[in-house]
Amino acid sequence: MDMQSIQNFLNTTVTDLAIKILAAIAFWIIGRWLIGRVVGVMQAAMSRNHVDPTLTKYLGSIVAVMLNIALVLGILGYFGIQTTSFAALLAGAGVAIGAAWSGMLGNFAAGAFMLVLRPFKVGDFISAGGMVGTVKELGLFATTIVTPDNVVTLIGNGKIFADNIQNFSANPSRRVERTAQLAGGVDTADAIARFTAAVAAIPNVVQTPAPEVSVLDINLVGPVIAVRPYCHTDHYWQVYFDTNAAILRVAKEAGWPAPTPAQINRLIQAA
Repeated sequence: MDMQSIQNFLNTTVTDLAIKILAAIAFWIIGRWLIGRVVGVMQAAMSRNHVDPTLTKYLGSIVAVMLNIALVLGILGYFGIQTTSFAALLAGAGVAIGAAWSGMLGNFAAGAFMLVLRPFKVGDFISAGGMVGTVKELGLFATTIVTPDNVVTLIGNGKIFADNIQNFSANPSRRVERTAQLAGGVDTADAIARFTAAVAAIPNVVQTPAPEVSVLDINLVGPVIAVRPYCHTDHYWQVYFDTNAAILRVAKEAGWPAPTPAQINRLIQAA
């Protein structure tokens, strides 16, 4: 074979290979754009039909993964690679990866179960996996929670599903727990009446269930009054702080003495 034939062969091969690489890049860019459009249209349609946002994002993630796999197989088929053999190789690799990443698959399965059982949804304020915050997203493998101090936290779905889950948004209201330590000489009936009136005037305190104000305990200092208003979880901290302010204001207006421990002094004289 002379040099001219070799040069012609290389020029033809390189040209064909370059065209295929450019076409594959174009297919990848256009395919990714189309996948994004398809997922966006699907999620928009589900949102218009008032489908739960958690289900919308979860199904969008699954569809995006499946379409990306189909895009990769299509590009490999364009290069002449047997996709059936690649699919078998991918299945074998999937088994090996699954054995190595059993935790990831557990998170995926937990996410699917949570999607069916619906212990919470996007926007709920929950306590799960050792964290407390508002659910931002339920993903394929992890749930995104925004804590009260505005920190985005990702928790594996397996950890959430295996632990206790508290949903503070499931009921229309939740109780705020506060106490007021009184001095021994304060009239508890008068204190309860004053606290009840003050708590009822706090904004965003619901009337049903009614606020609970009663004697919780008695110690050496005096009676301890439980002050427990109810509110929606969105107003919890506002009602919490306002209840503290109301307790201090009532004590000041009533002129109650500061609660101090009682002391008993005994003088023992030597014989």
